[in-house]
Amino acid sequence: MQSSSELFPVALISAEFRGDLSEDVYRLKPGNSNDFTVELALTRLGRAGEEGARGVPVVLVPGSFSNRRFWYSPRGIGLGPYLARAGYDVWIAEMRGHGLSPRNQAYRANRVSDYARYDLPAIAAFIHEQNPQKAHWLGHSLGGVTLAGALGGRYLDEGRIASAVLFGSQVSRTYWPLKIPPVEWAARLLLRCFPVLSGHRLKRGPEDEPIGVALESLRWHGLFGRFGDSERDWWAGLAEVRVPVMAVTATGDAQDPAWACRALLDQFGSAVREYLCLGKGEGFTSDFGHVAMLVSKEAQQEVWPLVEQWLRKSPQVAAEAEMAALERDTGISPEPASG
Repeated sequence: MQSSSELFPVALISAEFRGDLSEDVYRLKPGNSNDFTVELALTRLGRAGEEGARGVPVVLVPGSFSNRRFWYSPRGIGLGPYLARAGYDVWIAEMRGHGLSPRNQAYRANRVSDYARYDLPAIAAFIHEQNPQKAHWLGHSLGGVTLAGALGGRYLDEGRIASAVLFGSQVSRTYWPLKIPPVEWAARLLLRCFPVLSGHRLKRGPEDEPIGVALESLRWHGLFGRFGDSERDWWAGLAEVRVPVMAVTATGDAQDPAWACRALLDQFGSAVREYLCLGKGEGFTSDFGHVAMLVSKEAQQEVWPLVEQWLRKSPQVAAEAEMAALERDTGISPEPASG
């Protein structure tokens, strides 16, 4: 296999035109975890005829029971194509065993910890090799939780990140029965009877989720649980994160309520933080739901333009905040750049 990278084996498995878009699908074999069978699919979207153009990178991470189609439909509709048409260098990641990423040997034991510690850093390294500009990272639901874990665990290089956007992502909702040890133990025993959680049977989405993810969630929400892996406390680590971050929530989201998403945002130590709640009370045409906040006609008209606005403004706002902090700490006002 001829590699498309000097970092680790990478194969370009598809290069197609999809109407006005170009679609390149890569398969990465980073070999950076204990399971050397892991391969990760990464889709790049660009404008047809401008394949060599490299705008600012945007990395999209799907949530649970989902794949790249959450961001990019076969008809070329979605936030991914929208941003590609706006000139961004769009990359859609699929974690091990999801979408075009084949199931690894230890698929059943896959955890968010593996996604955050191994998969996202490998994806970030390859994208930076292809396009060395700072990238914006956007995650929906579990994708946003994974991104928060990678930042809080210091698995991603903040120097290569322009901003992070978390859609419907939270870890603060309390499931009180799980605080009772016998209930948690019984839940673990029951889950271990199944190899996967079926997205189709649960009517949650097109993908399955490995039992390892569910067991890890039980640990987070148990009596003495915390958001992190065996080595690092991700929740505490978020207080040290400095990249600009925006949390997008929805009034009609019963799965990941707005208050819990706000709690995750507030834990970040970033000087630039923005909170956006999608609901009629905030001037939107409807009380968006967990999926509709990104996948609906209303989202196309009301949410996607706000996301692009954030991508354009957040680096400048972050630079202004950094200069203000420097002036506050030193009493020296930075001189404006000469033009």
